[in-house]
Amino acid sequence: MAHIKKLEYDIDMNNVKNSDILAVGVYQDKNDSELVKSQIKGKVGELAYDFNDDQKTLYFGLGKSDKATPEDLRRAAGTVMTFVISNKYSSISVQCPRSDDHDNYFCQAFSEGLVLGSYRFLDFFTDERGEYPLEKITMVGKCCTDASKKGATVANAVCKARNLANNPPNVSTPSRLAEFAQEVGKKGDMKVTVFDREEFTKMGMGAFAGVAQGTNEPPKFIIMEYFGAESKDEKPVVLVGKGLTFDTGGISLKPGAKMDEMKFDMCGSAIVFGTMNAVAELRPKKNIVAIVPSTHNMLGGSAFLPGDILTAYNGKTIEILNTDAEGRLILADALAYASKHYDPAFMVDFATLTGACVVTFGHIATAILGNNPKLIESIQESSKNTGELVWELPLWDEYCDQVKSNISDVKNLGSPGQAGTIAGAAFLKAFVGKDIPWTHFDVAGTSWGVENRSYIQKDGASGQVVRLVLDLIGA
Repeated sequence: MAHIKKLEYDIDMNNVKNSDILAVGVYQDKNDSELVKSQIKGKVGELAYDFNDDQKTLYFGLGKSDKATPEDLRRAAGTVMTFVISNKYSSISVQCPRSDDHDNYFCQAFSEGLVLGSYRFLDFFTDERGEYPLEKITMVGKCCTDASKKGATVANAVCKARNLANNPPNVSTPSRLAEFAQEVGKKGDMKVTVFDREEFTKMGMGAFAGVAQGTNEPPKFIIMEYFGAESKDEKPVVLVGKGLTFDTGGISLKPGAKMDEMKFDMCGSAIVFGTMNAVAELRPKKNIVAIVPSTHNMLGGSAFLPGDILTAYNGKTIEILNTDAEGRLILADALAYASKHYDPAFMVDFATLTGACVVTFGHIATAILGNNPKLIESIQESSKNTGELVWELPLWDEYCDQVKSNISDVKNLGSPGQAGTIAGAAFLKAFVGKDIPWTHFDVAGTSWGVENRSYIQKDGASGQVVRLVLDLIGA
């Protein structure tokens, strides 16, 4: 992993000559330089250069000052980073794009864009492709320093989440995820508990155990507890992430083409770990519990079978119609466990659950489905704040009826060829405790393969939704 972990600050503009290049933001309605006007109008994503003087200067567009959004600044910063890294500069000074039309969050968003845009996954190159030239980013001039530092902290956590997901399945194993949780827990004074196969099987997590029984890679059920509220008795927010570190589809084997991308099937857990990593740094006055069931889904003589019936942690029985619908099975036990032991203020889960979600939304938006309109509204508001797009799908009783089985309580598929994303959420709803506000995030399309954001490395993990969750919980 290569990225800038923190930003430097220097109020003295005279010191910019210490950097290889200076970057200056230009608003469309505040572009007074004739030289700059001739090269750039100020639209977001535009770049212009002035390399004639001793000071190399890069101008970048920010849109109209009174209409620019935090996401505009984030994307502008990502464009700057793409230019700087592709041209192999080792240091850059960036004039903080402050405006009277903006609050401090704009500065946070811009700083997020700088750090997120600096990320490159280079861990396995042994030639010149593994070289990373950028060493320092300095914010120069007047700057909302506290907001900027928070942006860098949040973005650094997102980059670590990306790295967990980008690493191959022989590196980002369930054991490695458990180690990462313990590292974050130590940093953030969290209690971290890890149950192994024998323990969670004896505890009655039959759905998780069923999925895990075909793999030799040790599965882990990971719990992180952060108590930052004034009272430990305050109801916690519970975050649940699907930690499927590789998915063959099991006996219902996936096609060979692009199966390598199934290393990204643990991106739901990466969201949770990225969030908790930021929590460890920001120390919000909240109680937060994170739960990640993690395993490979393999095929072989001991793998679970289509037709099997598994018994989940809450006692409900599940008919298995397709072993490739396994993510909802491991989440079922996690949701049931959280419902029983934590009495959550609200609960959200994250999973690369269905290909149907990608068909519906492409790589643009995350599907959300839940049982509580107020929680949905809060998520939508956080989505507006962070620029990470979500769209609610219905979860009506008619859909929940479609996951009822003729021979057990529920089945792990809905009606054939219909509403696949909704069916996944309808299944999960059966394992959420009564009266617990809950929302499911299907991040199948937004966890990787995102092409339209300058601060996300194409073909790699995006780390999307971490920032939304931190906004949602008030971190």
